[in-house]
Amino acid sequence: MNAIYRSEAGEREVRRRYLEALDAWPVPAERVRLPTREGETFVLACGPRDAPPVVLLHGSGANSSVWAGDAPTWSRHLRMYAVDLVGEPGLSAPARPALDSDAVALWLDDVMDGLGLSRAAFVGMSLGGWTALDHAVRRPGRVERLALVCPGGIGRQTPLRLAPALAWTPFGRWGRLRSVRAVLGLHEPRYAPLVEEVAAAFGEFRPRTETLPVFSDAALRSLDMPVKAVMGDRDLMLDSADTARRLRAHVPHAEVTVLPGVGHAVIGQGPAVLDFLRA
Repeated sequence: MNAIYRSEAGEREVRRRYLEALDAWPVPAERVRLPTREGETFVLACGPRDAPPVVLLHGSGANSSVWAGDAPTWSRHLRMYAVDLVGEPGLSAPARPALDSDAVALWLDDVMDGLGLSRAAFVGMSLGGWTALDHAVRRPGRVERLALVCPGGIGRQTPLRLAPALAWTPFGRWGRLRSVRAVLGLHEPRYAPLVEEVAAAFGEFRPRTETLPVFSDAALRSLDMPVKAVMGDRDLMLDSADTARRLRAHVPHAEVTVLPGVGHAVIGQGPAVLDFLRA
């Protein structure tokens, strides 16, 4: 059993659900498995091979299925490479490279080299946003554009705001559903299937618990590529006001949007992100 899962049965169930999502992918796609220094990495590729490339990096406790809703539109204009982060509940290796080193950037170098990409646009959400930003800071020549959705590593993490929401987690399925709704800010009935999916995954998966390294002012000032960042003002995990303030202060050319009444899960921004990627 992989240490990132709570049981062998749980690992099988998470993988089964993910494979079903891949089988239902809305456009033709290739399943690519790449050797890297952190182990095998799974990438879902779709869109015209000669279209501008974009590397997609999901958040913690997720996998590349999060991009399914955007695939029909984005893949008409872009070559999408949805990467399963290592150490997360996808099809990549369970390795968890140290975040306070260049290990994540080296892994992503291997992924890009394996895909034959010298340079690409990046879209990352939450932990994936941190990963994309880390690569942009360490490898600016490889990042054409940078789109960040509820990114970590800029504003302060807010464990005191998060703690009351997580207090329900030990109380079985009902408690996990309540916690997920609160953490993601998805209280409307239309989001019930997504909440159910996330709660099921976290019932079987052990997420990373370390604090994300925060990028320095100098690191942010070094970003010279086009940058777009979108976040919700009711994010319980991250201080969105602090994220927006630091980006506006140190990346003045960045397009920064704080959505009112939105939590950590930022939904429905696909068209705006696509416009940015195609600009």
